Amino acid sequence: MKCNKIILIIGLLLFQLNFAQEKADVALNKALTEAKAKKKNVLLIFHASWCGWCKMMEKNMNLPETKPLFEKSFVTTYLDVQERGEKKSLENPGGQEMMNKYKGQNAGLPFWLVLNPKGEVLVDSFDAKGDNLGSPATPEEVDSFLAKLEKSSKLNKEELQTIQKVFVKKAQ
Repeated sequence: MKCNKIILIIGLLLFQLNFAQEKADVALNKALTEAKAKKKNVLLIFHASWCGWCKMMEKNMNLPETKPLFEKSFVTTYLDVQERGEKKSLENPGGQEMMNKYKGQNAGLPFWLVLNPKGEVLVDSFDAKGDNLGSPATPEEVDSFLAKLEKSSKLNKEELQTIQKVFVKKAQ
């Protein structure tokens, strides 16, 4: 009977480990490896379950008309940060430290970067004034977002216009 309890406890611990969030550096390294193999860049997005703007950005990026466009140029990776209370377990360990490393500690969410397969930052979500674009919504924010996408992707003018229509339209 004692042996069965020990096996049960070990089994429960292993079960919990399987559902623990992946460490931020492990998630990023997987994305960088995939990006290198597919000749893409990494779109790294820091977000939280409570963040409405994060949900809007994810929704806009995953619509039938936009998802293939983002998949064309990016390996997209989400890291959970700044969770609260019982949702704290959703965080990727080391995610907040990574966000801080990229100067996002006071940016708000979502905070995002585009990295090349070597892990070098090509663009970040800060606009010319140093404010976080987050989930771009106004025409000015979306224009800034598009300029960053153009600089860091293979997206053409028509594809960028599709993204523009979705992001501006969905925000209104």
